[in-house]
Amino acid sequence: MNAQPTEAAARFLLIDRVSKAFPTAHGASASLVLDEISLAINEGEFIVFLGPSGSGKTTLLRIVGGLETPTTGAVFLQGERVVGPDRKKGMVFQSYSSLPWLNVLDNIKFGLKYRTDLSPVEKDQIARSYLAMTGLQGFERYQINRISGGMRQRVALARTLAAGSQVLLMDEPFGALDAQTREFLQEQVLQISRAERKTIIFVTHDVEEGIFLADRLFIFSSRPARIVEEIRVAELLPAERDLDLKGSNVFFRLRNHAKEVVRAEALRAQNYEERVRSD
Repeated sequence: MNAQPTEAAARFLLIDRVSKAFPTAHGASASLVLDEISLAINEGEFIVFLGPSGSGKTTLLRIVGGLETPTTGAVFLQGERVVGPDRKKGMVFQSYSSLPWLNVLDNIKFGLKYRTDLSPVEKDQIARSYLAMTGLQGFERYQINRISGGMRQRVALARTLAAGSQVLLMDEPFGALDAQTREFLQEQVLQISRAERKTIIFVTHDVEEGIFLADRLFIFSSRPARIVEEIRVAELLPAERDLDLKGSNVFFRLRNHAKEVVRAEALRAQNYEERVRSD
């Protein structure tokens, strides 16, 4: 059963009782990955999905982006049901999704390729503004294979922002980066989210990263995924954050609590897998 139109219209982004099952080999029953997940997201919120590996976080993100279809339930963006990908929803993946035959500036401009409402001059201005916002000045003419992995992720972020997406979906975008670059980009994406008032859904398995970034953090159970806890981080940590915050007592307590919940879910998944193998 889908959300009532009045309920969907009242929420910027509504995930309404979404389940997802994938077929299995040899005619076995379908594998349930998501189990009736519901949550409402306000415009401008930074939402983090946290949980054990394989818990369905990315599957739900792809459903929000219109890249997967839910088995049951629905997603609504500004009252309209999500039925596929479009410019309203931009995605940044863990892999470096750059175009190797284009330079840095032209990679960013590619996000504007289908904006028929803009002139070439306006597209150039927008691309350069996001190039500056992501700290890529001076690298406009560099080919992608001449810049670091962290810079490539900044290019991907700038390209997605330039496209004018209302919702930014980020699937472990910093997972392959070294610790120093990762922390730099965490600060940068927070600054951009505040400046642009973008609605962001960010998938991670890194507890510290999730706490540092989130306004609200949702911890997923092991499969089939449910939301086992919501942590309202914005009520406990300041909106303006820097890396020194990670040394505070409040941050320490939040991190340890979230780690305990994730660890318990990971252990439950491990015990379940061992029982299945022994049967």
